[in-house]
This record gives sequence, C-alpha cells and structure tokens, in this order.
Amino acid sequence: MNHSQKVVLLTGASGGLGSAIAKHLSQNNYKVYGTGRKKVLSDDFTWIFMDLSDSSSIEKAIETILSKESKIDILINNAGIGMTGSIEESKPEEVRKIFEVNFFGMLYTIQKVLPLMRRKKSGIIINISSIAGYTGLPFRGFYSATKSAVMRMTEALSSEVKQFGIKVIDIAPGDFQTNIAEGRLYSELKSDSPYFKDYQLVLKMIDDEVDNGLQPKVLGLKISKIVQLKHPKLRYNIGLFLQRMTPILKCLLPGRFFEKLINNHYKMK
Repeated sequence: MNHSQKVVLLTGASGGLGSAIAKHLSQNNYKVYGTGRKKVLSDDFTWIFMDLSDSSSIEKAIETILSKESKIDILINNAGIGMTGSIEESKPEEVRKIFEVNFFGMLYTIQKVLPLMRRKKSGIIINISSIAGYTGLPFRGFYSATKSAVMRMTEALSSEVKQFGIKVIDIAPGDFQTNIAEGRLYSELKSDSPYFKDYQLVLKMIDDEVDNGLQPKVLGLKISKIVQLKHPKLRYNIGLFLQRMTPILKCLLPGRFFEKLINNHYKMK
C-alpha cells in the first residue's frame, strides 16, 4: 500500500463517463476503486461490486476498500440511471427506483465515507448531477427531479463539512456520448395515451442529443484537474454551449418564456 497515493472511490465506473474518469485519474497516479453491478476488467481501476439500491452492498464495498487501503481520499458519485415517461402515467415503483439509485444510493455512500474524511480532516466529494437538474424537462421530469435533489444536497453538504477540511463539488454534465440509453427506465406509454405523439418525438430528440454530445474524455480530463485544485468551485457545468446556457437563461427569463423555449426546442405546443 502506497500511503502517499490518493485513493478514489468511483461509483458507476463500468462504462461511459465512469471509465473516462477512471482513466484520467489513473494516469495521474490516483488509486481508483470503481464500482458497478457488472464486473469489468480494467487497467485503470480495481472493480468492486456495488448495488446502489442495496445499503448492505454499499457498506461491503467500502469495507473492502478500507481493508486494502485504510482510507478513501476522494469519493466520486457518478453512478446513476435515466428515466423517461409522462408525469401522469409513470408508475410509482419506477419513480422510487430512480430516486433510490440517483439520490438515496448516493446519500448512503456519502454517509458511510464522511466519518473517515472527518477524522483525517481532509477529503473531496464530487457529486455528478446534470444540467437537467436546473429545469423540469418534458418526459424527463423525474430524472430532472433526482438531479435537482442532488444539487441541493450538495450545496448543503458543502456548507456543513467545510469546517472539517472536506471539499464538496457538484459537476453538472450536459449530453455526452455514452450508453445511458441502455440502462434508462422507460415508463410505458400506450399508443392511445394523450402524450404518445409528443413522447415519441421527444425521446428521438433525447437520443439524438446523446449521440451528438461531447466525448466522455472531456469530463474525465476536467475532473482529473479539479481534484488537484486547492480551491475548487462549488459547481461546474460541463457540456455544449447551449446546454451550459440553460441555468443562466432560466435565471434571466420570465418562467413562462423559458418554458416556451423548452417546448419550442422539443417541438411541443
């Protein structure tokens, strides 16, 4: 065990953004433990099983790291799932699942790691939210809600643990070229649903935006630089220009005018 080497716990390391983050951190001599439900062999991180919907699985993964390293210097909460569907017709159990993974799983991981960092009086916690967390996107309302919840929790956490020398950072990505669609929850809409036509159109646009998003290495490189900063910002919005403008426009424009821009973008009435 190299005591001078920083130890990273990275959730959702199996692919997409996670594997890019792991690669860039590994290249900068960080010891990365990447979690996921599907086993992955990688030269950039040591894989550990973790199911974010199972608190005992989270505890076991953290205990495994501590048995080898005795510390966790950096926690990067990257794991999450997407969800599409109308607010009216989405099933409650589907909504609970996305909150369980995107919010409660992250929360429980933080709660298990924080005591270690407090005792050392140092540490970095990076929560990956989303630019979607700034606004309720049509047919992605519950995904937006989970990411907005992550943002608010991150702000509060940063204030609470600053006294212990712990840095807390929210990173809100826009669209990146990943396989997020494969793990996405699709709330079923029947062909006679009043939302069916709009939903199909929006879903096609969502997938197109992912296909035309930034390369994951952009985020991996950015995070590898952020963890080395003495005074990182609380929030980083990382995405295409128009996506980065979303929170600014929402602050500047009247609510109904901003809503009209969103509806026009998705070709909804």
